Amino acid sequence: MKMLVRWALVSVAALFSVPAAAQEFPRQMRIIVGSAGGTGPDFIARLIAPKLGEGLRNSVIVESRTSANGLVAAQFTARAAPDASVIMMGNAGTHAINAALYKKLDYDPINDFAAISEIATIPLALVVHPSVPAKSVRELVALAQRSPGKLNVAIAGAAGELMGNALKLQAKVSMTNVHYKGGAQAAIAVMSGESDMTFTSYVVIAPHVESGRLRVLGVSSAKRMPQLPNVPAIAENGLPGYEHEQWYALFAPAKTPPVLVQAMHREAVRIVNTAEINERLISTGHRVIAGTPQQLAEKVRLEIEKTRQIMQASGMPQQ
Repeated sequence: MKMLVRWALVSVAALFSVPAAAQEFPRQMRIIVGSAGGTGPDFIARLIAPKLGEGLRNSVIVESRTSANGLVAAQFTARAAPDASVIMMGNAGTHAINAALYKKLDYDPINDFAAISEIATIPLALVVHPSVPAKSVRELVALAQRSPGKLNVAIAGAAGELMGNALKLQAKVSMTNVHYKGGAQAAIAVMSGESDMTFTSYVVIAPHVESGRLRVLGVSSAKRMPQLPNVPAIAENGLPGYEHEQWYALFAPAKTPPVLVQAMHREAVRIVNTAEINERLISTGHRVIAGTPQQLAEKVRLEIEKTRQIMQASGMPQQ
């Protein structure tokens, strides 16, 4: 009988814990995004915002504060009140690459934020112009070994440059980086034959692969994408251990009360595991993560160190 009473009390407490936490949230929350509409962080933020508002019983809007590498958005979030009125859809760029890329950064990706939850990751595809005589990553490496420096890589942003440099370092080959303003320009450069290859989102360039204007050699994740079972991972094609993905995660300002962080984490996990959101993420090439705050905080630390090592080894300059 005592066990039944105890179980009942615990059940009632659990039943009322979510509404109690929800009442502590501000009436309106903002998810800050540091990149343009249609990009990965913006897409995922807008996908989950309505569901987050439903779960927390408030209004959640997505606010864009675009700038180079998401600097403005990250700075704004880091300095916001720690009351969950402002959170951020961060990513590998804002919370790992920037820490290694900039000599002076106006925010600390580790100490200025409270990790909430990693939402999803997505690999990039390595694509080449059809004239490049390589049908696999292994053949591409062999080609680069025979012709040092002659192949060029269209680069759009630090993430693509890091992936390319990591490949060159591991394969011990020399290829030339050519910088472009954005991913669309880099893809166009490869399709026109101006550049030989690039790392890009497969979802974006899939029609061009299907039409024969581009050839995909591999994906940057450790394993094949379920959506592309016939496309090998770079890691299984001569470069074991190669793994570099874009990732997206929620962060709050540091000193946000743990009860609010945990409540947002629980909601994030619930949302990405609903059939509607889960299927949408998977159909667009993402792998759902829904990790704990502790796992996300540790990932940020590891990713910063990994980025610094690649930059130093490849001679990639700081800004």
